[in-house]
Amino acid sequence: MSDDRVVIHGTREDGSKLRPGDWIERLSSTLASFSSDRRLRYNVSVKPCMIDGQKCLVVARCLAEVDPQAYQFIMAFAESNRLRVQIDRRQGERALACPAA
Repeated sequence: MSDDRVVIHGTREDGSKLRPGDWIERLSSTLASFSSDRRLRYNVSVKPCMIDGQKCLVVARCLAEVDPQAYQFIMAFAESNRLRVQIDRRQGERALACPAA
């Protein structure tokens, strides 16, 4: 099993949901940039998704090497809000891949 990705759930350790409900989109957009076609592109190491009907944010651990400040920001956000964080064990197409360096 791979431990190169973590899933940050939208629920706290005590089971309550983090508000506002769009925190994942807001956090993802801070790492996004505009491409040459003027479309917003999310960072390939961060992906909003639904897992078991719950909004989550998947973060590739390679982000810690590529952009340490961004990785630390995301993980500090999760910790300060007491969000559930676990290893992403999904495989294949459903898994977030680290881009080649």
